Amino acid sequence: MKEMLVLVDDRDREIGSAEKLDAHRQGRLHRAFSVFVFDAAGALLLQRRADGKYHSAGLWTNTCCGHPRPGEAVEDAAHRRLGEEMGFDCALRRVGSIVYELAVTEGLTEHEFDHLFVGRADAAPQPDPQEVQEWVWMPLASLRESMQRAPQTYTAWLHAIVAEVGFGRLTQWSVDAE
Repeated sequence: MKEMLVLVDDRDREIGSAEKLDAHRQGRLHRAFSVFVFDAAGALLLQRRADGKYHSAGLWTNTCCGHPRPGEAVEDAAHRRLGEEMGFDCALRRVGSIVYELAVTEGLTEHEFDHLFVGRADAAPQPDPQEVQEWVWMPLASLRESMQRAPQTYTAWLHAIVAEVGFGRLTQWSVDAE
């Protein structure tokens, strides 16, 4: 079964749907979400994408991300993917959205209206190895340093989100995640 994405305009109004790979090949604007889960100390849960992913394989990124299915609420999709990718769920709060158009691997484009969610959890994830090959709780100061030192090891969308919201706002999210 092909995974379908919700196509949107620049104000997140639904205008149709498209098969996931086709949307990424054609750079069509579609609805997405990115989840940032922090622990009690304010460290961010990062995942390293599995080598079998069709784009951005092996790169570090935020806790989880994905796309709502047609007819699925964005927050419901964020909870679904958090469980599918990381093997747990937690309360999430929407903190904003950004739009970006980024070239990713294999000639694909991430053109997303990305809803941003934060949460708090302290349990060890139990990720699906088809989705995630590694994970780490990383203090934001260490993440900033690592992204500057080795930017090629992080996903394009994590760079875009950090550039848009800044580490100061990420730090506030870590405090407000409860």
